[in-house]
Amino acid sequence: MERVLVVLVAVAVVAAIAAVVRRRTAPDPPTQSSWSVPAQLDRADFDRPDAPWLVAVFSSASCLSCRGTWAKAEQLASAEVAVEEVEAGARAELHQRYGIDAVPCLVVADHAGVVRASFLGEPSSADLWATVAELREPGSTPPGCDHGAA
Repeated sequence: MERVLVVLVAVAVVAAIAAVVRRRTAPDPPTQSSWSVPAQLDRADFDRPDAPWLVAVFSSASCLSCRGTWAKAEQLASAEVAVEEVEAGARAELHQRYGIDAVPCLVVADHAGVVRASFLGEPSSADLWATVAELREPGSTPPGCDHGAA
């Protein structure tokens, strides 16, 4: 009987050690990054607050994808669409005010400053232009097209 008791205690100790080792060596769950995008802009903070639409590109001078995003966005400028680059070094206060923590961050806001679409990272020209076209004129994008704008 004594041997059975010793074996049971030994098995319990081994199981406890195995559980501790397993817990210590288990990989951490993957982290989920979440970057903030403003939901509302004060149009007075930007040029041409009277334009029906604003495309604002929050960028950094040292960011290569910011340059590509700006090159695509500036093509959208028209009487109806104000396009403005908000570079972090030159306008840090706006990056802070709107909680921009990743660039490039492109937002499309309506006349009231409500952000209707956004892109984190460099969008394709097709996605950007189709998104702005659909916002300006609903129904202009073929049914079933989802260009990934948030």
